[in-house]
Amino acid sequence: QVQLVESGGGSVQTGGSLRLSCAASGRAFTPGAMGWFRQAPGKEREFVAAIRWRSSQLYADSVKGRFTISRDTVGNTVYLQMDSLKPEDTAVYYCAGRSRGFGTIMADYDSWGQGTQVTVST
Repeated sequence: QVQLVESGGGSVQTGGSLRLSCAASGRAFTPGAMGWFRQAPGKEREFVAAIRWRSSQLYADSVKGRFTISRDTVGNTVYLQMDSLKPEDTAVYYCAGRSRGFGTIMADYDSWGQGTQVTVST
């Protein structure tokens, strides 16, 4: 069983920054890609960013230029640096992993964390 554990959520004011972390543990797990999704109250979960090993990256248009995804050298910890935060970034952020492939489709990710709350106030 693979576990993904997020940390780093919290509350900030508009324009502030937060860094989310996600650590994978459990059976041998070498994800082909890891990503972040978010779900705001009353809305569907949406793609935020993804990274394949330490190279290719994908971002939602709404976060491009403000968020940066990265992975550690081993590859089992992924980070999401969030700068210039806006109230519309308020959501529960979920870490996800997939053993193969790379993309933005939620259904293609087979491992999920429990989520961490990010709240951005005006």
